[in-house]
Amino acid sequence: MKWAACILWLASLVGLTLLQACGGDQSPAPPAGGGPSVSLTTVVSGLASPVDLQFPDDGTGRMFIVEQGGIIRIATNGSLAATPFLDITGRVDAGGEKGLLGLAFHPQFPLNHLFYVHYDRVASGQMQSVIAEYRVSASDANQADPNSERILLTVDQPFPNHKGGQIVFGPDGFLYIGFGDGGSEGDPLGNGQNLQTLLGKMLRIDVDHQSGGNQYAIPTDNPFAGGGGFPEIWAYGLRNPWRFSFDRDSGRLFVGDVGQNSYEEIDILTSGGNFGWNTMEGMHCFHPPSGCDMTGVTLPIDEYSHSEGEAVMGGFVYRGSAIASLVGAYVMGDYSSGTIWVITESNGTWTRTQLTASGRNISSFGQDGGGELYVADYSGSVLKIVPQ
Repeated sequence: MKWAACILWLASLVGLTLLQACGGDQSPAPPAGGGPSVSLTTVVSGLASPVDLQFPDDGTGRMFIVEQGGIIRIATNGSLAATPFLDITGRVDAGGEKGLLGLAFHPQFPLNHLFYVHYDRVASGQMQSVIAEYRVSASDANQADPNSERILLTVDQPFPNHKGGQIVFGPDGFLYIGFGDGGSEGDPLGNGQNLQTLLGKMLRIDVDHQSGGNQYAIPTDNPFAGGGGFPEIWAYGLRNPWRFSFDRDSGRLFVGDVGQNSYEEIDILTSGGNFGWNTMEGMHCFHPPSGCDMTGVTLPIDEYSHSEGEAVMGGFVYRGSAIASLVGAYVMGDYSSGTIWVITESNGTWTRTQLTASGRNISSFGQDGGGELYVADYSGSVLKIVPQ
């Protein structure tokens, strides 16, 4: 990544004025603290700002790579298809933290051929986040039908940063949507703690039904389905939940929430939970800077200071077979430092250990059907985490 592009993307994501240097290509360092010995091997390169990696459960082994500018590409066995799967660059407002940010395949994708995207646009001068459904072409499984768009949800955005971006179907079959607090710095509109806005929240919707004049339905067990807040809200108090995932075994929802001035955090979200922002940043008072009211706040399972990195990239609990010593550990990283860590739990206590210093601009992680993990390098490649 060029220096200018790297600094602009990181500045918008973190909301800082003084930034550490973005990492270039380096050889992986040995793990600290006796963790598994791993390396990164390049799977595909020649990409333009990849920000998400998804593998549909359809038996094809295809990797779908989301490029921020508005294109989804397919890689199979390390070979990148020349023709994009989907190109909606004409609809997407890209740059900084904006763009085509997330992709999720319907749980019944092999049967209904439906998938969902999260992107930014400008409509009548208003910045918006869009959650939309698309269908694969009836004549070509490697081509989406760009005219099949069904917009499920739009959310007006007040500032050009903190969009969130991930969308994931949970083990319950509902679509989970991460939205940031709307941007600027310090959550000036108080969106994180405001239950009358979708910003700063994790949402949960039913895409298979429609109700209340919406293109989706509200699951009846959503915490505010009966009132007290917008019914789509599943959890709140988030700053910028850029990347999140469900553990395939436990079903727990792990979120990397990008911090403000000092701390990055990892949370396990729960229904109706308040995760602190902007009262707190990580485990520390933010507004006010001391003596804040922590009543009802769920603290993160881990945090790290900006001496270690400045933009957390949430990953996955490893459920693969290639690295036996990694099974059950949560793997995550940082965009600015390129460090990849594992977080392990013992008797309710979480411990973070460095896995490797990748030297990459990590923008996302991916998990294939076998549970093996991949890393998206914003500079233009996808790598696989393998035993060294």
